[in-house]
Amino acid sequence: MKIILASDVDKLGQKGDVLTVADGYARNYLVPKGLAMAATKGTIRQADLMQKVRAERDQRLKEAAAARVAVLASEPVYISARAGEGGRLFGSVTASDVARGIYDQLDQEIDRRDIRLEDPIRALGSFQVEVRLHEEVNALVTVEVIEHEEE
Repeated sequence: MKIILASDVDKLGQKGDVLTVADGYARNYLVPKGLAMAATKGTIRQADLMQKVRAERDQRLKEAAAARVAVLASEPVYISARAGEGGRLFGSVTASDVARGIYDQLDQEIDRRDIRLEDPIRALGSFQVEVRLHEEVNALVTVEVIEHEEE
């Protein structure tokens, strides 16, 4: 059965996509839940408009992400952590710590899941951390881990 998705469906497609699925899947799940509608000439025209709007929105988001790259790369983010002998940290600096540091120092809201950290940072020093801003746009942020000064 040929359908048009009315909203994004995981592992199937995005809003406005015209797909062919099993009849039972369409009749018993997608259509009753409002996730899809049967494909007719009118709904196919509507799907074309949905795809055009989605493409324009994606382009705007990509341009906004590209503008944020300059802000994130402009200055390093300093994170204070307690360290022992040889610069080894008591604990580690995680993606959540980096996200909080970016928000506090650069005033940019970044989700911790968008920060690409292979392993938590466990030493003092300077590190390059990749931040995913859009599917096609990534930024490199310099993270300086400094020793915590006790007052």
